[in-house]
Amino acid sequence: MTSLRSTPSQTVGPYLHIGLIRDECEFAVPLGTAGAVWITGRVFDGAGTAIDDAMVETWQADAPGSADDERNDRRGFARSDTRRGQFAIYTVVPGPVSDGAGGLQAPHLDMSVFARGLLHRLVTRVYFPEHADRHRADPVLATVPPERRDTLIAVRDGDGYVFDVHLQGAGETVFFDV
Repeated sequence: MTSLRSTPSQTVGPYLHIGLIRDECEFAVPLGTAGAVWITGRVFDGAGTAIDDAMVETWQADAPGSADDERNDRRGFARSDTRRGQFAIYTVVPGPVSDGAGGLQAPHLDMSVFARGLLHRLVTRVYFPEHADRHRADPVLATVPPERRDTLIAVRDGDGYVFDVHLQGAGETVFFDV
């Protein structure tokens, strides 16, 4: 009997846009939603080069902090690739959500990053600078060394935000093992 060897795992890219990216995937809320903003950013490799074939997905609560809005069958989900040099997500800044222990987490988006060379998606969070007072009490952010927390906070840019993702190297974004 011949034994078979395992083959190496495939990476999660670079053909992410085939079948995964469709028109209007980048809209977590309808265009024109009151208070909606664009969150844009680039995904950088370890050498600091922007990756033009990555994809990000985001999930979030709505503005009042509900993660399970029956009126919204997409539940704050959006997806964008980086073929134009950056990703772009149209959404609302979410409200605080329960931490499961009677407290509240700071308003944030959950983000998955898919790119060539990765065997699995990378998971991170996007926090908002105007909620810095809530960052100190966020139980997830509290697990991140203070000197690395800024890699999880978006930067205000006009009427939107910028959140760049660094896969490796100086300023590497904090990723969570989920």
